[in-house]
Amino acid sequence: MAAAVAAAVLVDDGQAGAREAKPSLTAEAMWELKRIGQPALSPDGRFAVVTVTGFELATEKRDGNLWLFPTDGSPPRQLTFDPAGESEAVWSPDGKHIAFIAKRGEDKAGQVYVLPIEGGEARRVTNVPTGARLPKWLPDSRRIAFVTRVWPDLDSWEAQGKRLKEREDSKMTARVWDKAPISHWDHWIDDRRTHIYVQALDGGEPQPVTLNSGHDVHWREPGGHPYDVSPDGKDIAYTVNSDETGVRANIDIVVTAIEGGRSVKITDANKDGPDADPLFSPDGRHLAFVQRRTYGKWVENGKLMLYDRASGQTRGLTEQWDRSAGGLIWAPDGSALYSSIDDAATHRVYRFDVKGGAPVPVTKTASFGELEMAGGVLVGTRQSFGEPPTLVRIDPKTGAVTQLSRFNDDKLSGVALGRTESVTYKGANGADIQMWVTYPPGFDPKKKYPLFLLLHGGPHVGITDTWHWRWNAQVFAGWGYVTAWHNFHGSSGFGEAFADSINPNWADMPYEDTIKAAEWFAAQPWIDAERMVAGGGSYGGYLASLILGREHPFKALIAHAAVYNLYTQEAADYGASKDRFGEFWERPEQWQYISPHMHAGNFKTPTLVIHGQRDYRVPVTHGIELFNILQNRGVPSRFVYYPDENHWILKPQNSVFWYAQVREWIERYAPPNRPEEG
Repeated sequence: MAAAVAAAVLVDDGQAGAREAKPSLTAEAMWELKRIGQPALSPDGRFAVVTVTGFELATEKRDGNLWLFPTDGSPPRQLTFDPAGESEAVWSPDGKHIAFIAKRGEDKAGQVYVLPIEGGEARRVTNVPTGARLPKWLPDSRRIAFVTRVWPDLDSWEAQGKRLKEREDSKMTARVWDKAPISHWDHWIDDRRTHIYVQALDGGEPQPVTLNSGHDVHWREPGGHPYDVSPDGKDIAYTVNSDETGVRANIDIVVTAIEGGRSVKITDANKDGPDADPLFSPDGRHLAFVQRRTYGKWVENGKLMLYDRASGQTRGLTEQWDRSAGGLIWAPDGSALYSSIDDAATHRVYRFDVKGGAPVPVTKTASFGELEMAGGVLVGTRQSFGEPPTLVRIDPKTGAVTQLSRFNDDKLSGVALGRTESVTYKGANGADIQMWVTYPPGFDPKKKYPLFLLLHGGPHVGITDTWHWRWNAQVFAGWGYVTAWHNFHGSSGFGEAFADSINPNWADMPYEDTIKAAEWFAAQPWIDAERMVAGGGSYGGYLASLILGREHPFKALIAHAAVYNLYTQEAADYGASKDRFGEFWERPEQWQYISPHMHAGNFKTPTLVIHGQRDYRVPVTHGIELFNILQNRGVPSRFVYYPDENHWILKPQNSVFWYAQVREWIERYAPPNRPEEG
C-alpha cells in the first residue's frame, strides 16, 4: 500500500522568493475534511442550519451534527451533539424550531425530531416503524409532513411494525416480483409504497395524505425532491409514476388536498417525458416544476415550467434555452426563481424571472449548489477542484460571495494543492472539447510528467469545477501526475445536441475525443508520452473497457464499476425499461459493435478492475467477466472486490484502500518522477 503521506513539495506562496515545504493532499487527509450538507435558512434569512459531517478514519465513526451559522458571517455554534447524527434539517415558518431526521436511542428507523431554537433538548415527534424522511413544515408551524414506505393493505402502525419484524426474523428469504423494477442502486425493492403523512407536534397518530389518493409517491434515492406543501397548508404537490407496466416510466405531478377530497394530475398532457421537482411559489399562485418531453431522452434539457393554479394553464420559462433547469428555489417575493445550473463545466447560479426573458447568470467562477433563499438572503455551497464544499452567502444581484464556514481552511492551508486550469482542444468532428487539467504541486514546465487521464461517468454527467471525493484530482496530482478530466461528446452542460450526439453509438466519439486528448498532451513539452494511463468508473469504466479493445497510447487502464458487456447490463436496476432506440435483438450489429466484450481479442493493456457487490446500477458480473477474460488472455490484471460497497466506494477505509490500489497500479506502469526530478 502506498505511503499515507506524500513527499513534501516546494510551493510558492505568492511572494517573491518565499517557498515552504508542504505535503501534498493524501486520501487519508481528504477523509479528515468536514463535509457540508444542504443549508436551511430561518424565515428572516439571519441564520442557516447545516449538517456538518466528519469521519474518524481508524474507527470509521461518522458524526453528522447540526450547526447554526449567522448569515452575516459571525462565528457559528454547534446545535446538536448526539452520536447518532442528524440530517435533513428544516426551519419552522415561525422561526422557533428546527425539525430534522435522526435515529436516536431505541429508534429502529429514522424519525422526525424537533429542536427549539431558543434552547432545550430535541424531542421525537414521530414514532413510525417504517421510518420517516424528507420533513416539511406546514405553515401553522404545528404540523410536519414526511414520507415513509408502508404496506397499503395494513391499517395500523402496529401492523406495519409486526410485518417488518416478521420479515426480519423469517428464515425464508425468497423474494417475489410480478413487475419490474426489482432493484434500485444498492437495494432490492420490496412491496411497500411511498406515501406522505402529516404529524402534529402535540402528538397523535400521523395522518395519511396520499395513501387513499390512488397514487404512490415516486421517490427513490439518491436525488430528487418529490413533494412540496402549499403556503396555505391546504395542498401537497408530489410526483407519481403513471406507468402501469413497470417498463416505460411516465412521471407526473399530482396536487392533493391535505384534508382529502380532491386530487388533480396537472401534467396529463405530457405523456412521454418525466415531470419532477414540484415547488409552490411563496404566494401559492404558481407551482414550478421541471419537464422533459421525450421518453428515454435523459439528455433532453429540463424545461422550467410554471403552472397557474387559478387558470390551470402551464407555460415554460426556458423553452429556447440550451441548458437544463433543476434544483429550483423561489425568491421570497415570488418574482423569480434561482437555480444552480450545469453550465459549460461550471455549476453557475442563474436567475429566472417569472415574467419571462433570458435566464440571467449570477455567479461566474467556482461552482455553487445546495441553494436556499429566505428574507432576501441567498446561501449555498461553493466548491472547486481546490476547495471542498463551503457554506457561503451569495449576493443575488452581483454574485459576490461571503464565506460562512471555515472548518477545512486550516487543514487545506497545511497541504500543497495543484493548480487547475481549463483548456480546449479539437475532438471528434473537429468540435471543441473542454478539459480540466490539474498540475502536480510545484509543477515545473521544464520537466516531463506522467499523465493520468480520467474518464467520467454518466455518460451525460459533465465534469464541473467541483471537489470530487471519490476521484480526487488533487490526490492524484499529489502523486506526481498531471491529472485531467475531459468533457467528451455526450457530456452535459454544453447543450442538448452535444450531449445527445453519442446516442445510440456510445463508442466512437468519446473514444476519439479521448485519443485526441492524449495526443494533445503528448504534444506538450512537459508530458512524457511514454507514461500515460487512463481510467474511470461507470460509463468511464465502459470507456476504459472500450479503449482496451482499440488502439490507444495508455500503458495501463483502470475500469471501476465498468459497463463491460451490454447484454449483462440488462440485469441493471433499469434493465427492463424500454430502450429509446429499440432493443438489442432489433439492432444486434450495433450492440456488438459498441459492447467492449465483443472486442476482447484485442485486449493487451494491463488493467485494474474494481467492483462492488451491491452495485445494482452496473452489476458485479461486469467486473468479474472483464477480469476473467483478461486472465484468460494472459493480460496483467487485478480484481479489487468490495462485498459491502455499491456503485461508489463510500466507506472511509475502503476508499483509502481504493486510492492505494489505484496508485500502486499506475505507478507500476507509468511511474512518477523521482524526488530529485520534481
